[in-house]
Amino acid sequence: MTSLTYEEVFEAAAKIILTEEYSITITLNEKTVSIRFPTTRRLAEYLQTPHYYILPYFAMMERDGIITRVERVGISTTKKGTKKLFELMATRFLKESRTVLGAALFEELQRRIRTDR
Repeated sequence: MTSLTYEEVFEAAAKIILTEEYSITITLNEKTVSIRFPTTRRLAEYLQTPHYYILPYFAMMERDGIITRVERVGISTTKKGTKKLFELMATRFLKESRTVLGAALFEELQRRIRTDR
């Protein structure tokens, strides 16, 4: 089994959202934009690794303020994680991001995320 980085796990989440599920769940409020992540089990399946092997990476991402986990609710990006995800979407997955969200919504979300404090 090869060693992963949480960057690779994060990128795998983006790939699942944009190239396999073709669906993105966004939560908006007056202060933030957050994105729902795939489950840890789904990511483990995608990365072809045992579920228990993925969990420490989520703990690292949570510790670093990239994601937040809520029992029985799911995993979502924090403000910092949303910025990171949209940077990845704009560079590595631009075509897929515009396909899933539509170009206008993608651009508007990018604008809002850039101006979030």
